[in-house]
Amino acid sequence: MPISIELDEQIEQRLEELVKMTGRAKIYFLREAILRGLEDVEDYYHAEAAMERLRKGEERTYTAEEVSKELGLDDRAA
Repeated sequence: MPISIELDEQIEQRLEELVKMTGRAKIYFLREAILRGLEDVEDYYHAEAAMERLRKGEERTYTAEEVSKELGLDDRAA
């Protein structure tokens, strides 16, 4: 899906430097930036949803001790 964006001069210069330094195409860096940005935004919204479930009592937390025991990492069990 073709998309057109306008970059400010500073971003365009930074992008050009990456292209010169690596020999990769601009589109490579634009895709990378979008993918990484999407991952960050998705993580944020997943965390927000988990916090809301926690506030509503629909989600529980576990102590480090509980997790260690469940995973068999408890030194005392050895």
